[in-house]
Parts: sequence; C-alpha cells; structure tokens
Amino acid sequence: MIYQGKSLSAQLLEDGIVEFKFDAQGSVNKFDRATFEEYKAAVAAINNCSDANGVMVTSGKSTFLVGADITEFLETFKQPEEALVPWVKNATDVFDSFEDIQLPTIAAINGVALGGGCEMTLVCDYRVADTNVSIGLPEVKLGLMPGFGGTVRLPRIIGADNAVEWMSTGKAFNADAALAVGLLDAVVEPENLQTAAISMLKLAIAGKLDWRAKRQPKLAALQLSPVESIMTFSSCKGMIAAKAGKHYPAPMVMVSTIEAAAGLDRAGAMALENTGFAKLAKTDAATAQIGLFMADQLIKGKAKKAAKQAKKAVNKAAVLGAGIMGGGIAYQSAYKGTPIIMKDINDQALDLGLSTAAGILTKQVGRGRLSAAKMAGVLNNITPSLSYDSVKDVDIVVEAVVENPKVKGMVLAEVESIVSEDTIVTSNTSTISIDLLAKSLKRPENFCGMHFFNPVNRMPLVEVIRGKDTSHETVATVVAYAAKMGKSPIVVNDCPGFYVNRVLFPYFAGFSQLVLEGADFVAIDKVMEKGFGWPMGPAYLLDVVGVDTADHCTGVMSAGFPTRMKKMDNDPVSTLYANERFGQKNGKGFYDHMKDKRGRPKKVPAPAAYQLFEENCADKKDFSSDEIIARLMIPMVNEVVRCLEEGVVDTAAEADMGLIYGIGFPPFRGGAIRYLETIGLDKFIEMADKYADLGEIYQVTDGLREMAKSGKSYFNTDVKL
Repeated sequence: MIYQGKSLSAQLLEDGIVEFKFDAQGSVNKFDRATFEEYKAAVAAINNCSDANGVMVTSGKSTFLVGADITEFLETFKQPEEALVPWVKNATDVFDSFEDIQLPTIAAINGVALGGGCEMTLVCDYRVADTNVSIGLPEVKLGLMPGFGGTVRLPRIIGADNAVEWMSTGKAFNADAALAVGLLDAVVEPENLQTAAISMLKLAIAGKLDWRAKRQPKLAALQLSPVESIMTFSSCKGMIAAKAGKHYPAPMVMVSTIEAAAGLDRAGAMALENTGFAKLAKTDAATAQIGLFMADQLIKGKAKKAAKQAKKAVNKAAVLGAGIMGGGIAYQSAYKGTPIIMKDINDQALDLGLSTAAGILTKQVGRGRLSAAKMAGVLNNITPSLSYDSVKDVDIVVEAVVENPKVKGMVLAEVESIVSEDTIVTSNTSTISIDLLAKSLKRPENFCGMHFFNPVNRMPLVEVIRGKDTSHETVATVVAYAAKMGKSPIVVNDCPGFYVNRVLFPYFAGFSQLVLEGADFVAIDKVMEKGFGWPMGPAYLLDVVGVDTADHCTGVMSAGFPTRMKKMDNDPVSTLYANERFGQKNGKGFYDHMKDKRGRPKKVPAPAAYQLFEENCADKKDFSSDEIIARLMIPMVNEVVRCLEEGVVDTAAEADMGLIYGIGFPPFRGGAIRYLETIGLDKFIEMADKYADLGEIYQVTDGLREMAKSGKSYFNTDVKL
C-alpha cells in the first residue's frame, strides 16, 4: 500500500500499476475537505514511488463519484468573494497535481460520475466506462458552474460547442452519448471494466498509446480559429440568453468564462474559472438553488425513512373516480410499477380515465421517450372497473371523486366497508378537512389526505395530510407510496386549504385588491412573470386553475379564516364566476383562450372581463413593479410563516419545496422562506408595515418580529408555537 486514508487509497498492483481508489466510509464517494487532504497526500505518495508505471482511478462503491459535498457549500459561500477565489484555487490545484503526474493515467468509471466526479475523470489521460455510466456536469442546476477544472478541460477534450451544451444544460449523459463526443475512450460491460482499463493503461506504459500527446491539449489553449470562436460563442450565448434568462446567471457566466479562456493555457484558464466560480457562489440564485437541492435531499431522506416504517408495502392500489385526476393518478401508479384498479360508476368516466392515461403515454411514445411495448405494459397495469368487488384486496385506496364533502364522505364509508381492516384509505382533496371526512369512517387511524396537483404526471408534489386520528404508520405508508410513484411527498397537518392552497389564496387576495384599486391584470401578470419569475401571473393562473374552482376555494378559506381571509366584496374572481367565465375550461376568464394556427394554446386579454370589472373597480391606475410584487408576495410569505409557527408544515425547507413543486414558485428564488431571508427579515417587516392598514394578510406575526430581533434563520430554528 502506497497510501491509505479514510476515503481513498493508493495501492501498487502488478506491472507497476497504481490503483487510486475512492472508497469513502459513507454510502457514496464525494469530495469534502477531508478527502481533498487525502487526495493531496496520495498524489505525493505516487510521485515518490519509483516502482509506479501508471495510475488507474477506481471506485470501491457501486458508483464512481457523486461530486462535491454540497452540505459544506452554503457555509463556505458566506465568505467574501476575495476569500472564495483562493479557496477554490486550492481545490483546482489538487486536480492539477494529479494531471501532472508523470505517468499515464486512466479512469475506470462505474455508475454515476457527476460534477466533481466527472471532473476527476477529466484529469486522467484516458477514460473507460461501463455501460451503466451516467456522467455530466450539473453545477448550473445549483446556480454555479464547474469549479474543479471542468470549464477548462471539457472544451479541450470534446470541443467548445459540445462542452457548452453539456455544462449549460447540466444534463447527465449515458455511455453512448459520452463515447460519441469523445469524452470516453471505451465502453465495456461492468464485469470487464477494470480488465479493460488495465489493458489500455498497459498499452500506454508500453508506448503503444501516446499518453503525453493525449494530455497536451488540456494544458494548452483551445484550438479554435477566430471565426470558429465567434460562431461558437455567439450562437451559444444567444441560446443561453433565450433559455436561461436574466434570473439564472450561471450558464452565461460559464460560457463567457470559456470564451475568455479560449486563448489561454491551463493556468490562465483555470484562474478565470476560479474567479467565475467565486462570483457565482455569492449570487442569491446559487444560495437558493443549493438550498433547494438540500431540501430535496431532505424530502427524499424522509421518504426512505418512511418506507422502513410503513405499515405495509403497497403492491396494489385503487383510485375511485376516473376523471382527469383519477386517470392521472392511475397513470402515475401504473407507470411506476404499482398495478391499480380504476373504479367509477359509469363506463364514460372509465373511458375518460383510460384516455387520459393513454394520451400521456402516446405523447411519450411520439417523442421517443417510451416504447410501444412499455406503453402497453403500463396500460395493462390499469384495470377499469364498475364494481367495488375489484378493490377488495388492494393495499391503498385513493378517493378522487367530486370535491363535495357529502359525496366524498359517502364514497369513503362505502369503500371502507369493502376493503380489509388494514387497507389505507386516502382522499385526493384540495380543500375539504381531513378530520371532517374522517367522521364518515370507522377506522380514521387508517385514513389521511393525499393531495395530488394537476396535471398529475407533471407536478412533483403530493401533500400527505395528517388528520388528528391518523396513525404514524398510515402516514409512513402513504409517503412511501407517493415516493414509489415518483412524487415528492410533504407531510402537512390538517387545516383549511392544507399548506399550498392556504398560502396561495392570500396571494390571490392581494391580486384581487390591486385590480379593485385600478391595476390592469395584464400588467400584474407581466410583472409577476417577467419581473418576479413565476411561470404564470395570478390572472393567468386563476384561469388555468379554474375561476369556479378558485371561487369555491375562496369560500372555504373565508370560512376557515374569517378575519384574515374574509371574502372581499366585488372580488373580480367572483364577478367572473357569476358571469360563467370559468377560465381555460370554457375558454373565457380574465383572458379569452383559443388555439393559434398551429393548434397551440393562445390567450388574449378579454374585453368582456374589463367591462365586467368597470362597475366595481377604480379608474385605471399604474403601479410600480416593486409595489405589485410587494402587494402579492407579502401576504403569501406571511401565511407561510404562520404555517411554520402553527406546525402545519414541519420545516422551512419543506415549506419552500412545497411551493416550488406544487405551484411553480421561481426556483432561483428558492421558495418563500428563502426569498424572505434573501430580502432580510428586518427589511421585509419594514416593507410589510407600509401596507399593514390593508388588512391582516399584510400584518407580520410577533414570531417573525422576534426572529428578526434575535437574528435567527428559519432554516435551522424550530419556530412552532
């Protein structure tokens, strides 16, 4: 053994081949501070070993390297930019030291090699991978760019245009794609990986492969003519500007760094990467996106824990109600491998549910993402039925009938009498109290809410709503099933609107009040989309949700919170509803909805909506972008804070992910609590106090004022009342 550390080792094998092996004590290999120290020591040991003839990098895990330890980032990134540059340079110096070993090197890549893991392979002269490899540089998804030499080495290995595509999308690529662009030198079956790597390394040691010539381009300037450089980087910048926009700076900083470094050698190019990485590390977007990644890991971790604590495994499911939601739920369960009974009271509804599932699958087949055989297999996993007898032996039932408490209560009681005593029964309700529905059941401990978001196949969130009698085992089983369906489940406690809808409706109330004061709903939508970053402004979102649905939910929220969310007089939403303008579903709401010449959805501001508002709204008035954002976002943030204080949702991380995954809160802002902390608690309170006379939704809680005074963060503080 040349070197032995806790995370990696260097061992001399036959023929002078050194196996440089990553094998951390945890479940995966990753770069953290301790690993970097061992990395430096291992390289020094290899350089001092006179018997070494070549180096093969391997992994003792089922995957190669998952990248840097992200948990260390947020604290490190609090340092000033001038301190971050030498910090990241220390890391790139370590990678450079491996690349400078005066022996041929090869990476034997198994499974996943992402971020720093991919960059580790780039410092090697040769790369051979198994057929299961997933490799790429996903740093842009964290608001960053590669920081361990990726922007320098990848363009010099696969070409600038390919490298920009890889890094700006952040995608992970399979073995065939990586081989096609020249990143990999060979792809073999997993059982042949090390044998193939050793064979290739021996050829390099024997001089039959010129490893010095292979390494040289990575040390020199990019081989691009001035014309090629202009064409490559101009087109790349244009595409990035169109796709990423102003809110996501990382892709543009990354491509500008590669362009500026094109004429420089490794040292000069690396210095630019160090500076660019440090600059991005200080952006709000990076803080938000890293926070979201960690929150997503928290949710996944809780789901894994729930699977271990689950009351029973879910091997067969049932959905009651075969409408669009029922069909979507059936599709999702079947697609992820859990057979499901789709039960309804008439054939037409079953046809609708099956056509919903088939339509989703047909689109995937048409796009080449799914084979016809897989489509048939998924549809075979869905069994339509008119009889309750078909659901007798299922492990879980998802009720998805009309949003009416009496109807739901009757259906839930009926199905409970049919299934076994340990079957879990859930309700896909968006507003109706779980405790209210539980009164219809004899076994409320086996019952909870399972709120899916529409369209089910695209929206990642499932709210698992815990009633006062719901058992811990029931919650664990439902969380595990939601995760098995490929969803991100968040457990919330029962209250009007649960979590997501509860915090959405104060936002809608702020919008309605602005319209009553003379604001143009189109102008509000533009500010909230282009300025704040929502995928849809509030008027457009209301049309998509359904004006009738929104009006109903407003009534529920008003009954639940009669002082804070009292239904306002002459609410524009109620005005549209009263005039049968229900939004997209009947083609008329705030906007008139139609198809363009290519059959794509199109909307135009509805003259009829303006006419309806004239009677009750003030004369047209222009509001600044800052005021529009404040008037809509203060109520939402305040309600999220209340939900945390009341324990409706457990953590700030889950609160933020609920809004990201449930209603498309702009990811670069990180969720409502990250947005609050980015503004600063003191500044937010000052801003909210300016509008406090507009009503309770604008009035911050005493708990928030106390948090601001004590300088605490919601992300590491339990604020439950």
